[in-house]
Amino acid sequence: MASLAALSLAGLMLASAPAYAEIIDMSAMLNGASEVPATDSAATGELKATYDTDTMELKWTITYDGLTGEPTAAHFHGPADATANASPTVPIEGALASPIEGTATLTEEQAGQLQEGMWYFNIHTAAHPDGEIRGQVTAAAM
Repeated sequence: MASLAALSLAGLMLASAPAYAEIIDMSAMLNGASEVPATDSAATGELKATYDTDTMELKWTITYDGLTGEPTAAHFHGPADATANASPTVPIEGALASPIEGTATLTEEQAGQLQEGMWYFNIHTAAHPDGEIRGQVTAAAM
C-alpha cells in the first residue's frame, strides 16, 4: 500500500513538472512564383528565424537580392496556406535594406498559426505593391 501511494505521489509530481522551452528553427525561401498571384520577378530571398516557445519571441533575419526597386514594405502575414493571401500579422518597422533583422513577441494564437505553417513573409516594391517575393514560413529541416 505504501508503494502505491509513493507511485501516485511521483506521478503527480511528474504531471506538474514545468514544460521546457524549445527553440524552433524556421525558414522560408522567397521568390516571385510564391506570390499569389505569382509575379515575374527574378528576385530571391531567404528568411531564417527562431521561435522560443517559452518567451514566445520570434527572431528573424531576412536577406534578398534582385528586387525591381527599393522595398516599400515587408510583413509576416497569416493565417494562410501557400495558395492564399492574408492580412499582415507582424509588420516590419524601420529600415528594409537587406539583411532585415528583428524580433516580435507573439500571442498564443499567432504562435499556433506560425507553428502550423500558416504564415508567410513577403516584400513589397513600387512595381509590385501587393508583394514582389514571398515564402511560406515553416519549421526548418534538420
